[in-house]
Amino acid sequence: MKIEFKRLSIYLTIVTALTSGCSIKQIAVNSIADSLAEKNIVYASDNDLQLIADATPFALKTIESLLASTPEHKGLLLSATRGFTQYAYAYVQLPADEIEQIDYEAAYRERQRALKLYIRARDYGVRGLETDNPGLINKMRKDPEAALASTTRDDVGLLYWTAAAWGSIISLGKDNANHLADIPIMHALINRAMELDETFGNGALHVFFISYEMSRRNISEGAKERAKKHFQRALELSNGTQASPYVAMAESYYIPMQDREKFKLLLETALAIDVDEHKDIRLANLIMQRHASFLLSKIDEYFVE
Repeated sequence: MKIEFKRLSIYLTIVTALTSGCSIKQIAVNSIADSLAEKNIVYASDNDLQLIADATPFALKTIESLLASTPEHKGLLLSATRGFTQYAYAYVQLPADEIEQIDYEAAYRERQRALKLYIRARDYGVRGLETDNPGLINKMRKDPEAALASTTRDDVGLLYWTAAAWGSIISLGKDNANHLADIPIMHALINRAMELDETFGNGALHVFFISYEMSRRNISEGAKERAKKHFQRALELSNGTQASPYVAMAESYYIPMQDREKFKLLLETALAIDVDEHKDIRLANLIMQRHASFLLSKIDEYFVE
């Protein structure tokens, strides 16, 4: 699902030209919004990480411009939530991790930038969920499970990406009590998504839970077992074609467990995936393979012999 730039330029010309007749202009904008909402702004099948890194901000700003005219367009709000979350992770947060030892201050600045992008993504996600449930954010702060009870399977994408953005905010903003206070909301969002469709994203929810279970302050035996079950289920749903379950399990599970051999094995398995055999997820696999290579380069720092 990629934005077609030729078509997009035509769309933008039409929008600019429609200066008379508010209703006609709004119809045109809605039509463009519907079309863009069906496109994947992260160019899932592309094989050039830098090209997509350069192109994605334009796509995101185009979506924001359209949202200014159609603020309750649920499809565009989902695209914005997903797009800003993915961009912040792949092109801001991960590169910050890679430069931390070389330039700590630059890494810190980039993480703060990622945090702002995640907050923007979360806010779009909440807006998307509120299109069918006005005042949802206030309801979630009182009773998140009850507030989300009316969401349906059609909302799973928004539930997942809003939870992903919110979880990243909490992770990067651990020194902020307000962010930590939102953990129950993030938990309710991802649990509701799991209740509605545990197969979403061919295992994406289960990959989320691998990291989530292992991020608890005191990792119980139950959390460890649940993480392993989520890993196995993610592999089943993805048929082993996605690098993300292997990378998540290696990083979130086997580093705390101090199992160097399994850590190495899972990352090498992720790197062995042929990205050209699964073109619809090629970009995601390339991003996770880059992270796998980085983790392997740090293996001697993660494990004490």
